[in-house]
Formats: sequence, structure tokens, C-alpha cells
Amino acid sequence: MAIASIITGLYILRWVKKQDPGNERTRFVGGAIKDGSHAFLRRMYKTLAIFVAGMSIILFVFLPNPIWATSNPLNNVILVAAYLFGSICSGLAGYLGMDVATDSNMRSAHAAQKGITRAFLISFRGGAVTGLAVVGLALLGVSIIYFFTSNPNVIIGFSFGASAMALFAKAGGGIYTKTADIAADLVGKVEMDLPEDDPRNPAVIADNVGDNVGDCAGMGADLFDSYVASLMAVMLLGVVLGGYLVELPLIFAGLGIASALIGIFLVNVKEGQDPGAVLSNGTYVTCVLYLGLTAVATYLQGYNWRLWGASAVGLLIGVLIGMTTEYFTSTNKPPTQITAASSLTGPAVTIITGFSYGLISVLPPLVGIGLGSYAAYTLCEGIGPGYGVYGIGISAFGMLSVVAMIIAGDSFGPIGDNAKGIAEMSGFSEESVNILDKLDAAGNTTKAITKGFAIGAAGLTVISILAAYKEVAEVYLGKAIEFDLMNPIVMVGAFIGIAMPPVFSALLMLGVGKNAQRMIEEVRRQFREIPGLREGKEGVNPDYAKCVDIATVGALQELMPATIIIIGTTLGVGLIFGVIGLGGYLAGSIFSGLIFALLMSNAGGLWDNAKKYIEEGHHGGKHSEAHKAAVIGDTVGDPFKDTAGPSLNTMVTVIGLVANIFLPLFLIYALIR
Repeated sequence: MAIASIITGLYILRWVKKQDPGNERTRFVGGAIKDGSHAFLRRMYKTLAIFVAGMSIILFVFLPNPIWATSNPLNNVILVAAYLFGSICSGLAGYLGMDVATDSNMRSAHAAQKGITRAFLISFRGGAVTGLAVVGLALLGVSIIYFFTSNPNVIIGFSFGASAMALFAKAGGGIYTKTADIAADLVGKVEMDLPEDDPRNPAVIADNVGDNVGDCAGMGADLFDSYVASLMAVMLLGVVLGGYLVELPLIFAGLGIASALIGIFLVNVKEGQDPGAVLSNGTYVTCVLYLGLTAVATYLQGYNWRLWGASAVGLLIGVLIGMTTEYFTSTNKPPTQITAASSLTGPAVTIITGFSYGLISVLPPLVGIGLGSYAAYTLCEGIGPGYGVYGIGISAFGMLSVVAMIIAGDSFGPIGDNAKGIAEMSGFSEESVNILDKLDAAGNTTKAITKGFAIGAAGLTVISILAAYKEVAEVYLGKAIEFDLMNPIVMVGAFIGIAMPPVFSALLMLGVGKNAQRMIEEVRRQFREIPGLREGKEGVNPDYAKCVDIATVGALQELMPATIIIIGTTLGVGLIFGVIGLGGYLAGSIFSGLIFALLMSNAGGLWDNAKKYIEEGHHGGKHSEAHKAAVIGDTVGDPFKDTAGPSLNTMVTVIGLVANIFLPLFLIYALIR
């Protein structure tokens, strides 16, 4: 099924590339976005290569046992090989997603001149390539490692490689995209009173590039990471229980791909249909197919039906989290409309209202994750000792089982957004732009739903990783351990862990602020120094490449401190406070991370759609005072929803994997044991 996923993705990629890319102007704008996207990826991969090389040396020297204290150094080599393999697979998935997204956008823009059906199909199938590449390469990588080693512990190395890539792609891409978006909005829209995606704006190409690096490569790497980490956690928990439980998640993963392949080819929009509703229906069909196929597999393989029930619980919770996110971020729902109305009284009230709804939006998903964990645990506990925790793990993977369809909908968003921008910069008719505006609006909702889904999936996944950490530690120690909050060592770890997500968020958002300042000054300089640019004189073009370079270099510079602090603190807690203290640290970071991730993703999406609601003609429409206030609210929300919020689920996964992979070291060298 993994190979089928990759082959189907390549087939769709070929189909997309055969579509008409449009006239010379369309190809020029699309080509500039493609060049900028690849420039970011090249520079990111070079930076990541240095990080991967350094981490490979550390892993080889110390893990799974210090090289000077092991009788079999081949185990260290195998772990490093798995780590490198994970990095390569995750990077390849991101590259394929970026490549097809930047080919789809101009073709979708051109197709919109003939109606919504073809434009939608190109955008969606472009996104489907990313989804199929992510799950195909993830499942193929895990399957190959398990086939050759029969040791799920080695998969930790593969998962850690994927997580490192995800952290760079999601957080770095988030800094990039919001640097450009803020500069384009504040100077172009607010100061110069230019329309969105106006070709005179020097930051506009960087802004469109940012949609791809943040929402295609970034979100693809993020969900690749969660998917692999979830598989790994369930397989590790299965080792403790024995039997078929190690391989059960691999079979369910294959059936998840089969469901997504069918669902993807059923999705299509006819004239007059709502693209958002069609995308939602595609997801629901895929979920039903998955439940049916896994029920058949459970019957044929003789699995306990309680395990299927736990998987179904996870899938149901994922859908409910997506629906909650849609409620708090959709332009058709009260929170967004009330926030838009508050813009009539200025940006301060806009920000207060949106932030407040963001706080409220945290409750339903957290209750859902809590009840889902309880239901899965209770359901499987009846099978025997240890099965309750395994149930939570299989529930987490149930949520991620249809991730190919989820990513297809998410990547559809930036492709539609880019297509609209290309159409505007190419001077297409208002009717064509309006068609693409519908795709963009539907894409905004699917992106918001995916962020909520990814955060919920990461929450259950990291709970599974924590459970696996505890089980593996007990095997090493030969005794039961407890993470009791009344134990001062656990409490110290928990407080440090609670502090990590807000610190990480702050560092990323400060990075966006600093990098945006550089680009804002560059955009102002170009308007000031290039004669005829603001007036739009024939033959006068801004220096798009300079803004792309500022966003690229600055994003990677600002990312490094946050990455080093997070990994360094995790290692420090483990080496000082030992296995028990690190357990508290993991728990603290999970709960704090979920709250901040949900708050920032939902508040940011709400501010964005409040602005779009006004742009549709409500409360004075474009260029009104309410619109200016909403633009400022959206600018505040940009690093919330596209940088810090969705990067936190990657951060907590990385922390969990660092704890698991370095566990043998903490057992030997921790100060407090």
C-alpha cells in the first residue's frame, strides 16, 4: 500500500504537469514563486544537513550504548542509518509536495478562466500528491526498517530524523511565510493602500512562496512526523505485550492508505457546488471506508474487537476536533462574524475579541482528547493488563489513519491562494478571480481544520510516546515507575516542561517580528527608490528576489536558537533529574503545548477569516476603517496560526522522541537516579 501510494502520487503529479500553465505572464509569476520556494528548500536542506551530521555523530558515539562500552557497535551504526533514512524520507516528501504545489497554482489559475470544476480538480489533486507522498514514504520507511531489523526500537531513530526535519520545515517555514505576509500587508495594504497580491508590492512573491513553504512543505513534514511517531509508539507498546500487536498498526496504516486513495478520486466539484462542503464530504467518505476496511481486517485476522473500537474512537475524536476548529474559524459561524463586527470599534477590540474566542476554543478539543483517551483506555483495559495504554496508542493512530486525505485538503489551501494571487497579478477577469477566491476561502477553512486535527493527533501521539517511554524505562530498570506529582523531582520536571511551549512560541514569534522589520524596511526602500514603481509604470518591476532572500536567510537564522534551547533543555533535564524528572517534564510540555497550540492556531485563523468576512462586503468592505482594524488583527494572528501554533505539536513530539532515544544515556549518567 505504501508503494501504491507513492506510484499514485507520481501518476497524479504527471497529470498535473500536463495541464496548461497559461500565458507568458502567468508562467512568469508562477515561475518566480516556484524559484523562490526551491531556493528556500535548498538553503534549509543545507542548514539541516549540518544539524543532521552533528546529531549523527552524537547518536553513533552514545546510542543505544556508548561506543566505548558496547560489545556490538553495529547497533549504533543501525540507529544512525535509521535516523538518516528518516531525515531523507521526510525531506523527499516535503520536496515532492512543494514541487507539485508550485506547478499546480499557475495551472489552476489558468483553468479558472473556463470555470470552477477544472480549477478545483487541479488544486485538489496537487494537494493529494503531497498527502500520498507523506503517508507512502512514512509507511514505506517504517516497513523497510521493521522488515530488516524486526526491532521497533530502531524505528525511534527513523522517527527522530523525521521530527528534526519537521521542526525545521514547520517552524522555519512558519517564520518565512509570516515575515513576507506581514511586510506585504502592513506596507502594501495599510501604508500604500494597494490591493492584495498587487504586482507592484515587492513582498508579494515572497508572500506566495511562504504559503508553500509553510503550508505544503511545513505541514506535510509535520504530519509525516506525527504519523511515524504514532506508528512507532504503538509498535513499542506492542513489544511489551507481545504477539501480533506490533504489526497491527502497520496493517491498519495500509488500509488507511487504501481508503484515502479511493476518497481522493471521488472528490470533485461541479458548477454551483460549495468547494468546502465537497472537501468535507471527501474526508467523511474516507473515514467511513477506513472503518469498514479495518473492521473486515479485524474479523479476518481474529483481532480483538476492542482494539478496532479504540481506533474508531481516535478517528471520531479527530473529526470532532476538526468540526470544532471549523466552528471557531469559519466565516459562516458566529465567532468570526462577531470578531469582524468588533473591528468597527478599532484594532484593540478586534484583538481582544479574537483572543478571547481563541481561549474558549481550547475547551472542546481538550475535553475530546481527554474523553477519547479515557474511552480507548477503558475499552481495551478489559482485554488484560497493559492493553489500556495500548488502546490509547491505537486510538492516536486511528486519528492519523486518513492523514493522506487530510493533507490533500490542507495543501489545497495554499495552491488555491497562490492561484488567486497569480490570476490577479496576470490581469485575469474578475469572474476568474472570484472563482479562485472561492477556492481560497475553502482552503482557509481546510487549513484551519488541518491545524486543529494535527494538534489533536499530536496530543494523543505524545501521550502514547510518554506511555512508551514509561514502559521501555521499566524494562530497562526491571521495576515499575510512577510519575507522581507529589514527588518533588517529578514536580520540578513538570514545571520546566510547562514553560517550554510558551518560551518556544515566544522565540519563534520574536523571530517573525525581527525578520518582518528587515523586510518592511526593504519594501519601503524599493517604493522610495525605484522610480515609477508605486504608480505601476510600464516595464517597472520590484526586486522580488531581494525580499525572498531576506525571508529565507532570516527564517533559518531565527529558527536555530529555539531548536537548540528545546533539545538542549530536554537533554539537560534528563541528565540532571533522571528518568522520573524527565517523565514530569514530558507531561508538563504536553499539556502546556496543547493549550498554546490550540489557542494560537484557532485565534489566528479566526482573525484571518474575520478580515476576509469584511472583504466580502460586510461592515464597509475593503478599504473601510473596520477593514484596516481587521488587517491589524490578522497581522497579529499570522505568527499565531502559521508559525508558533502549528509548530508546537512538532516541538512536543521532538521532546518525546529525544527522551525516548536518549533514555539509555539518562539511566547511566543522570545525577539523580
